[in-house]
Amino acid sequence: MRSRLVLLTLSLYLTFAVLGCTSKPPADTSTDTTANPSDTTAKGGGKEAKEGKESKEAKKEKKKEPVIVPAGTSVTVTLGSALGSKLSQAGQTFTGTVAKDITVGNEVVIPKGSTVAGSVTDAKALGKFKGGAVLDIRLDSINLNGYDMPVQTAARSFTEKGKGKRTAVITGGGAALGGIIGAIAGGGKGAAIGAAAGAGAGAGGSAFTGNKEIVLPAESDVTFELTQELKLERM
Repeated sequence: MRSRLVLLTLSLYLTFAVLGCTSKPPADTSTDTTANPSDTTAKGGGKEAKEGKESKEAKKEKKKEPVIVPAGTSVTVTLGSALGSKLSQAGQTFTGTVAKDITVGNEVVIPKGSTVAGSVTDAKALGKFKGGAVLDIRLDSINLNGYDMPVQTAARSFTEKGKGKRTAVITGGGAALGGIIGAIAGGGKGAAIGAAAGAGAGAGGSAFTGNKEIVLPAESDVTFELTQELKLERM
């Protein structure tokens, strides 16, 4: 009887021991070498994103550096319409196109064909008896990428000397000749009439000789010079 009790006790003990071993979760003895892959990826991705952003910012800053067209640079313009001492008046505007590429180093910064705008600063027709013809024009802007870039240029001045002195000589000569002819023809009264006729002939003759107005035909080229450097933003 006693032996049965001992056996029963041992059986129960073994049963509980086996049940306890099977219900206990297995110990996690593995080493996590990835250390949260998502965190690593996030860290690595963040670093790469930061480097990429810095690289883009550097490129952006470099791209923004303007190109400088120095003062003294020549800009040749093909006029879109005729201008002249008699045709134009002060304050009038005109348009045209750049006649040839403008470069800085080996880079074309203002291409041929770019549209320009300018103005007439002075225009005076040739005087009948004194004073010469005058035409002053300047370049005001150049259109680049759809934007009118203001420019500072020296005014181009065109002048034509008047023939006032020559006119006086011709007039005086005509009067003297008329007076001589009149005196021969009829004395004092004839001399007065001849002098008046001679003076008229001299003045009339001067109106058709020598004097010219200034005319710059359409499609003619005029070269301007920048008086201030021009800063152009790179696109």
